[in-house]
Amino acid sequence: MIDDTVELVIRHFDQHYQNFCGFDAMDTAQCYLGVFEKLYRFTPFSQDAQERIRGTSPFYWGNWRYNRLMQSSSKPPISTKIAIPFGVLAVSTSSIFIRYAQTEAPSIVIAAGRLTLATILLAGIALIRHRSELRALTRRELGLALLSGFFLSIHFATWISSLEYTTVASSVVLVSTSPLWVALLAPLTIREPVARPVFLGMGLALIGGTIVGLSDSCVWADSGMSCPPFSEFVAGEAFLGDILALAGAWTGAGYLLIGRRLREKISLIPYIFVVYGMAAVMLNGLMFSVGESLTGHPAMVYVWVLLLALAPQLLGHSTFNWALRYLSAAYVSITFLGEPIGSAILAYLFFQEQPSALMAFGAILILVGIYVASRSEHEAA
Repeated sequence: MIDDTVELVIRHFDQHYQNFCGFDAMDTAQCYLGVFEKLYRFTPFSQDAQERIRGTSPFYWGNWRYNRLMQSSSKPPISTKIAIPFGVLAVSTSSIFIRYAQTEAPSIVIAAGRLTLATILLAGIALIRHRSELRALTRRELGLALLSGFFLSIHFATWISSLEYTTVASSVVLVSTSPLWVALLAPLTIREPVARPVFLGMGLALIGGTIVGLSDSCVWADSGMSCPPFSEFVAGEAFLGDILALAGAWTGAGYLLIGRRLREKISLIPYIFVVYGMAAVMLNGLMFSVGESLTGHPAMVYVWVLLLALAPQLLGHSTFNWALRYLSAAYVSITFLGEPIGSAILAYLFFQEQPSALMAFGAILILVGIYVASRSEHEAA
């Protein structure tokens, strides 16, 4: 396969070597030359081939490595300006579906069912159309993907558990600090610098997220903002809940950072199949450890869980994982802060819950922050 591919590239190169106008554009010519160079270095019989593939079968490496090279040379098939708002809207539905499901099922069952169904729905296409890529994953790539799934499961488990011990405001504020940890860790872990506009947008979005979280407990009166004393947020069991919410922010950051690293090499379906599958295994283990089960619940619970798997997970989270191939981890983490805004709009439509003026102000700051951060990101993509 690699021999045929190299021969094909050489033939195209020879045909147009004398006249670059034979290509659609100069970028196309440069793409062919770049792909040829990369393919040569992936050829097992070349003298300067990478050590880990030297001497291996060309049929083993050729099929999927060539596809990866072509994908990495192309721009996103869908504009990130369209994809990101779509992803935010999809994940925003989770609060609506969870609220309906929680009337008849525990939260851990809902989370485990959500990831289990998402994995099952992905299994067919992943195992049939992407089997060769899954088999060709290196131990390091597979290990990192499994670690990403572990982080995703802990993110869900700790955030859901935090709501049992602390206020919704504290939980939302602390779990929304995930972009801060991504920005701090990205240069150290994946060597991805954070652009100045992204830092500025992150600051605005974090302030907005904090205001949105506090809007449940604080009230804006004529005399100014009135909030409960700080001791109520950290006293007794509330402190444990705050630690759990913070752990949710840390693991959410790890999930995005690993995704940014691996999505440069692995296509979307194999990656999310491994990640969601690992998260499903972990959440099912936690569910069984507390004496719960996926069976024996009313039929409507499974309807809401299926909708959770389809909309916020397969459409929402998968859109963000898709975007990690083209956008920085810091920016993608900032766009996640748009979820409370979408959730508030849907809550108003479905439950007639009118957002407070304080929450609206925080939402505006989040949107401004996302816009500021997006100016450099979308141009780069």
